[in-house]
Amino acid sequence: MNNFKGTIIEESLEDKSVLSNVKILSTRISQVIDKHKTPWIKQWTLHKVEIDNDKAEGIARQISKSLDRDHTHSWYVDFKNENIHYVVYRDKVFKIDRTKKEEYKEAKGYGRTLGIPDYQIDFEKNVKKFEQ
Repeated sequence: MNNFKGTIIEESLEDKSVLSNVKILSTRISQVIDKHKTPWIKQWTLHKVEIDNDKAEGIARQISKSLDRDHTHSWYVDFKNENIHYVVYRDKVFKIDRTKKEEYKEAKGYGRTLGIPDYQIDFEKNVKKFEQ
């Protein structure tokens, strides 16, 4: 099974030490625009990361405790491999079977309760259809 891949926005983290536990594949800076709904910062530092399969659960829990508690309505991290997709909010981790659309709906619904814009939590596009 392949390792997990995803993106972590550095500014979303109160405790950035989690970044030392993942492999950073690339980094890019994006200027914040109104659509991002994060006016308290000027930029996003987006780290494309790879996470070992055997560390994914622990990294998800660590990220969950590291996300900015003052702006929980704005942040989540997600990473996936071929079969599993982690969606991580402050103090809440969803481990989603990528073949089960209803599990994505639950993760999206939770994000909505936090006030995260729908366009940012369009996880259903990640549902994987397996041939029978």
